[in-house]
Amino acid sequence: LILQCERQHLQNMKYHEFICDAERAKSIALSLLPVIGWLKIYQIKEWLLSDIVSGVSTGLVAVLQGLAYCLLASLPAWYGLFSAFFPVIMYFFLGTSRHISVGPFPVLCLMIGSVVTKLVPDEGAHVNITGLEGLSIDDQRVLIASSVTFLVGIMQLVMGVLQVGFVVMYLSDTLVSGFTTAAAVHIVVSQLKFVLGLQVPGISGPLSIIYTLEIIFNKITSTNVCDVVISLVIMVVVFIVKELNDRYKSKLPVPIPIEVIMTVIACGVSYAFDFKTTTVLYNFSYEPPVAPNLQIFQQTALDAFPMAIVGFAVAFSVAKVYSVKYDYTIDGNQELIAFGVSNIFGASFKSFAASTALSRSAVQESTGGKTQIAGLISAVMVMIVTLAIGYLLEPLPKSVLGAVVIVNLKGMLMQVRDVPYLWRRDKPDCVVWLGTCIASILLGLDLGLAVGLGVELLSIVLRVQFPRCSVLANIKGTDIYRDRKDYLKIYEPEGVKIFRIPSPIFFANIEFFRSKLVEAVGFNPLRILRKRNKALRTIRKLLKKGDLQWTSKGFLNTSCGPIRESEDDSNVEELDLPTDFKDLPARIDWNAELPANIVVPRVDLHSLILDFAAVSFLDISALKGLKTALKELIRVEVEVYIVDCDPYILEKLHHCCFFDDEVQPSMFFVTLHDAMLHILEKHPDTSEKKSGSGKVKQMGLTIFTELCYAVN
Repeated sequence: LILQCERQHLQNMKYHEFICDAERAKSIALSLLPVIGWLKIYQIKEWLLSDIVSGVSTGLVAVLQGLAYCLLASLPAWYGLFSAFFPVIMYFFLGTSRHISVGPFPVLCLMIGSVVTKLVPDEGAHVNITGLEGLSIDDQRVLIASSVTFLVGIMQLVMGVLQVGFVVMYLSDTLVSGFTTAAAVHIVVSQLKFVLGLQVPGISGPLSIIYTLEIIFNKITSTNVCDVVISLVIMVVVFIVKELNDRYKSKLPVPIPIEVIMTVIACGVSYAFDFKTTTVLYNFSYEPPVAPNLQIFQQTALDAFPMAIVGFAVAFSVAKVYSVKYDYTIDGNQELIAFGVSNIFGASFKSFAASTALSRSAVQESTGGKTQIAGLISAVMVMIVTLAIGYLLEPLPKSVLGAVVIVNLKGMLMQVRDVPYLWRRDKPDCVVWLGTCIASILLGLDLGLAVGLGVELLSIVLRVQFPRCSVLANIKGTDIYRDRKDYLKIYEPEGVKIFRIPSPIFFANIEFFRSKLVEAVGFNPLRILRKRNKALRTIRKLLKKGDLQWTSKGFLNTSCGPIRESEDDSNVEELDLPTDFKDLPARIDWNAELPANIVVPRVDLHSLILDFAAVSFLDISALKGLKTALKELIRVEVEVYIVDCDPYILEKLHHCCFFDDEVQPSMFFVTLHDAMLHILEKHPDTSEKKSGSGKVKQMGLTIFTELCYAVN
């Protein structure tokens, strides 16, 4: 019978898991090709014209940004157009966002540029890599950039297939803000040589920004005045028009493409007056696909991984903003697959890693783009420029591109204003921002990102390791309990403490939890227990010697001289055991006056409630530490109650043999208020003051009645 059941189970698994029917095939196709889903609902009359206008506008911006951002990657300018074309084609079919503009992203370009200049520097010996022999410096750099991009695409594709898109969640908004601000500083410094018209070799690695600035200052007397004037004019005009675009965006049908306009004007002026500026002979042409160099993978694997994470994180963040705004869903894992395939496909045609630029995506959305058809049209615009009219841009000075890059960094540079806000609101987040930004500026973007992640994880660990524990009290007339420091009208029964820990309890914070618990109750239970056991040891010795006798009125001191408390600390382990009154004539009241002038600190606390509402998990070390702490309290006659405990934790306590004769399941209550009512019922004089006056007693009974009614 069991064998038949197993066979039936396997048959069911085979049918449900391994048989592909039409419905499942359709579901798989829709998940792998999201374009099928939104094309079915595409509204041609309402959306097509908007997508065309948006695609043309975005395409013009993509052309200019492709040329400009390519300088950051230390590559010939026309390869930036490849990155604005080939990845877009793949993303059109595989992407889930309808509004982001895929293509070059300045931070990613800068990271690629650091790898390119490290392997093929402007000055000095190149890294010995098979397959680069006989190639020019530009061709070597292009092959390295495309190979790194191919590796980035493979990493993104693998992460998408393995469904690990959640890794981007470890990059907090604060970390990304600090990282992109540092990247903006790197970009500004890298573009100074074009703005000033200087010949500065590309430098990568830690402190590269310092070395670059040193070279620039040493060569500052060789500045090209024409480049400086052109750059300043471009930056001022573009900045002013962009501000006007933002201020009057509700009144403008489309933003003024000022970068494109100024680029065309600069080309014309440069051609007409033959300025002595630094230009590039652009070679706009189609190039056949190439295979990546596998040896480059070995040299750049550690550099490619942060590129894969940063490129996806930025694109996913922008896509998420637009998906919320326009009420559709995006799939993080599918986005990883889309960008992975896009980068692999683009790298085959010598493009470099693609993500999305915030400004370009904003243009696509603000000009009315509804779907990725706008992105496809923008790619067509880039292709037209690449194959048909690219030669018209040959007189374009590099200083124009450098100025366009710098002026478009305003948004990232202005993130510095986040620092005062973060310092006032959340100092650990501010430390993460500053740590990431400073490390990325000084050590480079790859190491800076690693340092930022380390600082971020450390801040999380410290917050969890040292949480803000609190003592709660009842808000009068309600069943609500809050931190007693925050309210004036509160009710705290005599002899009762409510302790709350707002975090998981694990090996790193269990000792902190115990120390805060001791601080909250006002005494160290282990010390009290040892004092009591030592007092019992003294009483037994006195009884044995006859210096102490039991009478109807209690213990009587029969010794003529003073009796000193025993200082014998032998068998310390016995002092940690529960107090034992078996061989004594009566049980000792520790809060009353003790015989023979024996002094033991009073413990006025009789009940302790531990609020576990915010405790999401306990590890083995925490279980041991918690059990020890509970036993110490129970052994000094303090009743302990645990409330609002997660069922998962309670189940784990049972599995780990947490309970015994001292620590019992009966100490657990569903709610804090239930535990409080139980304590007040068990200790009816809890709410009375020491005076014992009838008025105070009546007030205590009234409060107890109010608490009982509050729960209903």
